Amino acid sequence: MAKKKKIEELSQSHGMEEKFIPSTLDQVWGDEGLNKYGTMDEEIYTDKINEMNKTDLWSHASKLGLVPIDNTSLLKKTLLSEFRKHVNSYKRPPEIKQQQQNISKEVLKILAEGR
Repeated sequence: MAKKKKIEELSQSHGMEEKFIPSTLDQVWGDEGLNKYGTMDEEIYTDKINEMNKTDLWSHASKLGLVPIDNTSLLKKTLLSEFRKHVNSYKRPPEIKQQQQNISKEVLKILAEGR
């Protein structure tokens, strides 16, 4: 009998492949989004900002165009949120094209009544 893996050990539980298509011209030309944060991995970025002191966090936030605030935990949350937005902007899933169904004229007439 095979040993069951814990959920934390699984890297994907839904079985879908992560395929993304470029959404900007920069991505088409090969930009991978590493210039702004140096990484696209959330764990690496989280470790990076957790190791920073207050001055480094303020400097990093200023470089990203954010207003540095005195509350470091809130600043780290904001930085992580902005990082996630940046990463998600580079991950546009491909469009799934659905086949056209042949719908009778009678069905279209019934559907049009609701307008």
